[in-house]
Amino acid sequence: MTQHLVGTTEKKTVGTSGAKAPLTLLGLGAMGTALARAWLAEGHPLTVWNRTLARAAALVGEGARAADDAAAAVAANRLVVVCLLDDASVATVLDGVDLAGKDLVDLTTGTPAEARARARWAQERGARYLDGGIMAVPPMIGVPGAGGYILHSGSRELFEEHRETLSVPAGATWVGTDPGFAALYDMALLGAMYGMFAGAAHAFALIRKEDVDPVAFAPLLADWLVAMAPSVHRTAANLRSGDYTEGVVSNLAMQVAGTPAFLRAAEEQGVSAELLRPYFDLMRRRLAGGGGDEDLTGVVDLLVR
Repeated sequence: MTQHLVGTTEKKTVGTSGAKAPLTLLGLGAMGTALARAWLAEGHPLTVWNRTLARAAALVGEGARAADDAAAAVAANRLVVVCLLDDASVATVLDGVDLAGKDLVDLTTGTPAEARARARWAQERGARYLDGGIMAVPPMIGVPGAGGYILHSGSRELFEEHRETLSVPAGATWVGTDPGFAALYDMALLGAMYGMFAGAAHAFALIRKEDVDPVAFAPLLADWLVAMAPSVHRTAANLRSGDYTEGVVSNLAMQVAGTPAFLRAAEEQGVSAELLRPYFDLMRRRLAGGGGDEDLTGVVDLLVR
């Protein structure tokens, strides 16, 4: 049975023997470099590799060992962390590399299907596999209290074995035995983030041509978004229960009646409504289907094919 989200761990630095576990890191972009520096700062012996070798030079000065190629880097340690551009890059970099007996943790951004296929690919090559999704930007890595965390899915046994090491860059959160769940959670959370960014972009566009200081407006916007964020708990509860009318404060019929004003305001301000119209269209479709007494939860079902 697949298990679901568990709590984020606190950062741990010392194993039972007091020695820090060695590991290999493939990929030294902005995120990979941040990960490397976090492990080095905690005293973990680290072997690194990057297609552009010059990127490893600074890390070597901080204590890392640079491998000449990916195969040598993988051979150096049992725990191998991958943080590359995309899943295709993982396939290219590890093509022909001996993975037998390795524990492969893939932090490359990808889809759930890619993660599941990569897990099978790794197992066929004799490696154990964890997929990962990094919920942080590079400046948050290795900074206690910054709010970043890394999702992991796959073998719970493998996760627990390396929990201390994986928790160093950011809190490590295991979300299930299905290897695709880390990517699924990652895409869901980032999708919500981009929706928020889209709403913020529309808000700033509305005031752009007016005598309104965007810096003065920003705290109002941020506070409003924070105030609305808890609505996700009601949506989740309604999806679980199947009752979309429970706890409704502003029903769908009333909200749809108000949407023309948003479109008129955008037109008056010379602002495209292209970020709002798709969502408003879904609201009207749900209303036409008889959901007037509901909240906005029913829009979720319209999105699922």
